[in-house]
Amino acid sequence: MGEALRRNQEIARITSMREDELFNTAKELQVSYELVKYVHENGKLPVFGTCAGLILLAENLSNDEKRYFGTLPVTVKRNAYGRQLGSFSVEAQMRPIGNIPMTFIRAPYIESVGEGVEVLAEVDGNIVAVRYQNQLGVSFHSEVTENTSVHAYFLEMCESIC
Repeated sequence: MGEALRRNQEIARITSMREDELFNTAKELQVSYELVKYVHENGKLPVFGTCAGLILLAENLSNDEKRYFGTLPVTVKRNAYGRQLGSFSVEAQMRPIGNIPMTFIRAPYIESVGEGVEVLAEVDGNIVAVRYQNQLGVSFHSEVTENTSVHAYFLEMCESIC
């Protein structure tokens, strides 16, 4: 992001956020309502949620009563692949990118999607990547590999939205 946010009114100047920034900003400034409103209603803030970020964005969690931002119309299962020992890597197809490495670390997966959600990738019959308007949600950690194609795709989303 570059600059720290100090007031709720400064949300409108954000151009994009990673999920850790999204969570920390909301927690520090107690601006979850304003952030949700800006992400959901404005549609101009590209958001990329990976793993825990997907959980934050999900409208519903099937195995947890908590709900965070709820801007992505999907139902997510937390820790769907088990504990840390259940972590794994695989190479799989992600539309429109192609075959990419995917690393799952105590990862969730998406059990169901709402209207307008585009499924971008599945692994073993489970949805692991989606796009909905200005939001990209993935179950895996694309940042732990040298492949930058998911991040390049997100940057293309940013350019097309902003």
